[in-house]
Amino acid sequence: MSQPAMINRYRWYELIGIYAGIFLFLSFILAPFVEGFLVSLKPLSLLFSSPYRFWPENGSFEAYRTMWVSVPGFARYIFNSFLISTVVTVVVLLLVVPSAYAFARFKFRGSAALLAAFLAVNMFSGAVLLIPLFRLMRSLGVLNTYFAMIVPGVAFLIPSAIWLLRTYMMRIPRELDEAALVDGASHIYTLCRVILPIAMPGIAVVAITTFIGSYAQQFIFALTFNSKTEYMPLPIGLYAYFGRQEVVWNELMAASFVGIAPAVIVIFYLQRYLVSGLTAGAVKQ
Repeated sequence: MSQPAMINRYRWYELIGIYAGIFLFLSFILAPFVEGFLVSLKPLSLLFSSPYRFWPENGSFEAYRTMWVSVPGFARYIFNSFLISTVVTVVVLLLVVPSAYAFARFKFRGSAALLAAFLAVNMFSGAVLLIPLFRLMRSLGVLNTYFAMIVPGVAFLIPSAIWLLRTYMMRIPRELDEAALVDGASHIYTLCRVILPIAMPGIAVVAITTFIGSYAQQFIFALTFNSKTEYMPLPIGLYAYFGRQEVVWNELMAASFVGIAPAVIVIFYLQRYLVSGLTAGAVKQ
């Protein structure tokens, strides 16, 4: 006898409470984005009018056109942010996947200490290590290059990525590894052909969090390690809208929404792996 769907087990007033809670939660999450988008549609002269009007009168997309003129090279800033975040994500995944597999499957001396050290690294803010990092970048001769922003991004994002993916891989049954080893497969072959397809949801989560983290932390590294416009990322471009006398809020909001578009596209693209990886690979019954 088939069981009723979980959603049908709730009474009507319980469903109302559930949906009301979801609506309230999403309202708090999405309200700043909705307000920011409406600000981008308003003329600058009407932003601080009294009484304040939530819905813009005579709203237009003029700010989305003029923002390119106000900050020349803004498209280059977006490209730089996307390039830096993509390279950081790829490098982190290449280093984290085998590392997380090793920590999840093998017991070796010092593994617990290393994992604790990874947590300790996350406790340090990037601002605390700016001077040592600057001296290191200068000694390596990579100041005013993409590497000056890629290397610190990789270093700060690897620890949390290892912890996240290690936890996911520990949930994968060891019987899969043992079956592959009995058939004569090496650990590398087992990782690539057996574990990776099943771990794709966890890898997708790590990729998304790494990409977002890299996209968000570029400002402080670019401001410290870079002085050339052609290598500047998006946060520096947004900072240009803060003038000495006033802030061009409507153009700033328009540029922010245009700037995060690549990150949103990447996140939507990677979401499909969250579902497809759940059904990839299984133990025959």
